[in-house]
Amino acid sequence: MDKKTANILWFKEIGIADTGLVGGKNASLGEMYRTLSVKNILIPNGFAITAAAYRYFLKYNSLDTLIAEKVSKLNTKNIKSLNQTAHDIQQAIVEGKFPEDLEKNIRASYAELSKNYNEAATDVAVRSSATAEDLPGASFAGQHETYLNISKPDELLLAVKKCFASLFKPRAISYRADKGFDQLAVYLSVGVQKMVRSDLASSGVIFTLHPDSGFGKVIVVNGSWGLGELVVQGEVVPDEFIVFKDTLDKEYKSVISKTLGNKDKKLTYSGANKTKLTKTSPKEQQEFVLTTDEILTLAKWAYEVEKHYSSVKGKWQPMDLEWAKDGKSNKLFLVQARPETIFSSKTKIEIEEYRLKEKGEAITRGIAIGTKIASGRVRLILNPKKISEFKSGEILVTTITDPDWEPIMKIASGIVTDSGGRTSHAAIVSRELGIPCIVGTENATKVLKTGHEITLDCSSGEDGVVYKGKLDFVKNVFSPENFPKTKTKVMVNIGTPEEAFKYSFLPADGVGLAREEFIIASEIKIHPLALLNINKLPAKTRAQIKKTIGVLKPKEYYLDKLAYGIAKIAAGFYPKPVIIRFSDFKTNEYAKLLGGEGFEPKEENPMIGWRGASRYYDPRFKEAFGLECAAVKRVREEFGLKNLIPMIPFCRTPEEGKKALETMKEFGLERRKGDLKVYMMCEIPSNVILADEFLDIFDGLSIGSNDLTQLTVGIDRDNEELKHIADERDAAVKRLVETVVKRAKDRGKYIGICGQAPSDYPEFAKFLVDLGIESISLNPDTVVKTTLKIAEEERK
Repeated sequence: MDKKTANILWFKEIGIADTGLVGGKNASLGEMYRTLSVKNILIPNGFAITAAAYRYFLKYNSLDTLIAEKVSKLNTKNIKSLNQTAHDIQQAIVEGKFPEDLEKNIRASYAELSKNYNEAATDVAVRSSATAEDLPGASFAGQHETYLNISKPDELLLAVKKCFASLFKPRAISYRADKGFDQLAVYLSVGVQKMVRSDLASSGVIFTLHPDSGFGKVIVVNGSWGLGELVVQGEVVPDEFIVFKDTLDKEYKSVISKTLGNKDKKLTYSGANKTKLTKTSPKEQQEFVLTTDEILTLAKWAYEVEKHYSSVKGKWQPMDLEWAKDGKSNKLFLVQARPETIFSSKTKIEIEEYRLKEKGEAITRGIAIGTKIASGRVRLILNPKKISEFKSGEILVTTITDPDWEPIMKIASGIVTDSGGRTSHAAIVSRELGIPCIVGTENATKVLKTGHEITLDCSSGEDGVVYKGKLDFVKNVFSPENFPKTKTKVMVNIGTPEEAFKYSFLPADGVGLAREEFIIASEIKIHPLALLNINKLPAKTRAQIKKTIGVLKPKEYYLDKLAYGIAKIAAGFYPKPVIIRFSDFKTNEYAKLLGGEGFEPKEENPMIGWRGASRYYDPRFKEAFGLECAAVKRVREEFGLKNLIPMIPFCRTPEEGKKALETMKEFGLERRKGDLKVYMMCEIPSNVILADEFLDIFDGLSIGSNDLTQLTVGIDRDNEELKHIADERDAAVKRLVETVVKRAKDRGKYIGICGQAPSDYPEFAKFLVDLGIESISLNPDTVVKTTLKIAEEERK
């Protein structure tokens, strides 16, 4: 058989080398079916109607001449002309007739596929696969059509013609023009694949990297109930699961994050070749669509696919896949795979760091896509028929986008939508275009009006914020390649877990300080004792908490959120050390958490009150501290992130340090067992005066210069009126720092600093380098400039 002239090729006969014959989508399906089925990765069987068959169909109906004439006169910037041309070509294709031998071949192949599944007329998915599709640099996201639940030969033939016609939809013509593809040199193949009955279960997409930051050590699985079209099109916010690759290979249960999506609707079948949209039940909305074992199975499969494609291409090739679960057999399947097109096409790593220089009034919030900031005028458009009103550089605000919007998306400076999630059309296209996008705001079209000046901020993690007015911001670009190495380790302070993947590209030696308080305040928002004693709370508070935690048990909610938050940070910098500080809220801060007032005493000066180590062994808080220990234990032992090092804050006496360690041991965290190190914050003068006694107990010290300064010179660090008197550069503070650095070095113990001082004052950083401190941990925005400064000082 000559592949080049064949009209039909089965998946077992094709691979990625055959993209020119069957398109990227079919070639990839064939590659997976042919090479990975032997590894027990389930891929539904099928066949490809080739690009040769498409060309044969056009020639038989004299459509090649008609198309050439139409596109030669086309101006893709003229929306009216584009729409009319597309309509005329599509109509002519659908009205065309199949050559007799081609029709016979399609019918016979469909009958054979049905026989393979022991059915008279099996249900199939009919998918377009352009010969330039799913290539690095061109995703063609949603450009061409897919038809589901086809189960009659005549329906199949019509669906094939509609797929052929979709090659000339306005959005596809415009996209090819933008990417520089010759309109007549792109052909279409059609894949006919056995359906997976995900309408009775769930489906979704998988990325073998973090799609917004490009962090390559994770696999991100998204899923929702029913058919996968709503996830692919971004019409629901799906569940999101993040799996860490490095420990997945070592057989840890490395699902390091689970986020429940709203999943408020699902697409199911309604008779032959028809679908219906229905609301999901409250139970479905509150349940994850996959079990932990199913998540791990899909992640392992996706990782195998990535490894295979990377081997074939001779370089790292992250992948974008679709999965489906069959509701009849309860089996999982991979139904599509394509190369990731954004980060894999970059020739070198460049880090773009955006930061607002001023505060603004937040108008609405949603899911941040990308990490950029942009300002501009709003253009509110609710109907794609009015996209001609859009002007270059404006910010598009709409309910949701689909490929019909692409002619204006490419000239927008930013996009904001009411609906959608990370896999929505707006998210995919904005990543490819490199513009900030905020999806799933729910109310953007109500609170933003045409002409408003706004700023889109996607620079601060998972939450994207729309601010009123044009705010000033800075953009820094640098490459970590060939960055100078320093004797002094430069580490980074991480606030929210969402920052970890983005900042993993910094030239840092790990995380010198990750604070549990950020996770508790931003993710959990409920006092741990309120969760542990929920039945004793007032009815109103109890109802608020139950609404927040959904179907999860109170203890499980706290533990999951805390463990997943910590795990993201540890994974982001693995295998480099990540120091996680146990909670150090003051009583007034804990009281602000939901349900917290009843568990916190009133203190005149919370800054030097019941905080840090003194809480951990206290019967009033001990059980809550047990949850923190359980979270760290899970991250290290279940997820396999052994680079995590816990740290005790605000430990006033060696006796208190011993009590804290004994309490940790009670909850399963024993120092030096399983290579577990425990550090202590050095932030009280007594920590320096009794440094040897503390170093007998702990494996190292990390200087907290903020508290050490206020307790040394007697200044409340929150009192602006006294800041002129002294700061970390005060002689008394520096003498204490010098003393403790020397004591730790003499003892061969870890000594670092995680306070604000070296980030704020370059001369203080120089002082620390001269002392020979082991590590300096900095705020992310100062890592680059301070590292360069340290390298310069070390050369002198």
